[in-house]
Amino acid sequence: MCTLEKRGDLFILTLTGESKQDQEHRLNPALISSIRSALAEAKSQAVNGSALVTVAEGRFFSNGFDLVHAQAVGVKAGSFEAARSELHRMVDLFRGVVSDLLSLPMPTIAAVTGHAAAAGLILAMSHDYVTMTSSKGVMYMSELDIGMTLPDYFMALIQGKLGSPGARRELVLRAAKVRAEAAKGMGIVDSAHDSAEEAVDAAVRMAEELGKRGWNGEAYAGIRKSLFPEVCRLLGVKNQVVLPSKF
Repeated sequence: MCTLEKRGDLFILTLTGESKQDQEHRLNPALISSIRSALAEAKSQAVNGSALVTVAEGRFFSNGFDLVHAQAVGVKAGSFEAARSELHRMVDLFRGVVSDLLSLPMPTIAAVTGHAAAAGLILAMSHDYVTMTSSKGVMYMSELDIGMTLPDYFMALIQGKLGSPGARRELVLRAAKVRAEAAKGMGIVDSAHDSAEEAVDAAVRMAEELGKRGWNGEAYAGIRKSLFPEVCRLLGVKNQVVLPSKF
């Protein structure tokens, strides 16, 4: 699950987990719903100058969709098609998380202090900025290795975020396990740090610095949406004109 802490105008969203499996932060319907609830709460309390930092407990930022959960649904139903249908449902539910982050009226920073794989990497990339620790963890689009294609909105986000065709090819057509320094060179990560603590501290400092600008949150969200029109189109995220309250 996750928690949301408010420190002044700064929000800290933490992916939590009591068991070893939970600390992989695999994206199942319950965790997706929890994240969306936290983002909705942050949005409802946002003011000009707010910012959000997302962190995760344990060795994983997120290990992608919860395939074990999908398999369990299939076993219970006695049908492989039921497992496939549940995976499709998670892919569809996760669209809401990406939509929420792209629409959030404040700067967002993901502090990646462990592995970020598949949908977990997309979760990180849905933030405006990403910090990462060099001491442990990789970024990894595992779909090719497990024999499945990527959802259309995954590819649209990757194309919008990574300007280099070579970087996109490395990520999705080689299924490379990318460490922090290489991820920085590819444009996935904004800064690499020696420890998890330093990566989180850097994300918080960035959030505080951005928050000091006091930007209009709705204008910020609108400009973000216009920066990534294709993924917003696929997600059905609408933009609106925001004008200054005073000229």
